[in-house]
Amino acid sequence: MERTLAIIKPDAVANQHSGAIIARIEKAGFHIAAMKLVRLTLAEAEGFYAVHAERPFFGELTEFMSSGACIPLVLEKENAVADWRTLIGATNPADAAEGTIRKDYAESLGRNAVHGSDSVENGIKEANYFFAEHEIVANR
Repeated sequence: MERTLAIIKPDAVANQHSGAIIARIEKAGFHIAAMKLVRLTLAEAEGFYAVHAERPFFGELTEFMSSGACIPLVLEKENAVADWRTLIGATNPADAAEGTIRKDYAESLGRNAVHGSDSVENGIKEANYFFAEHEIVANR
């Protein structure tokens, strides 16, 4: 069983797409092992996205992620990382396949509705950024 982190980003929360996105997660067979509504401080967003600190979009990304409520979720499933990334679609919604979350709910490349971990290792690390192990209810 793999574990990955998903985040419903501030744009999708503000546009009231959270319920529809959560329904898609469950319909796709993911177990939601943890979930909470949070508003990141700028420092917390910078800490989470520290790997991108030298990238030109870092400031815009961290300001956006601290601009409103978001919903981090720990998802579990066989092949969770790859299956979640398939379900959300390409980072740029203009390039995302029909029926993906980003195609249906993202506003732009920078406001793209959801986050998905890019590897099993990062899924674990990112889940631990938001949740203590005792907050994660594994599907066993």
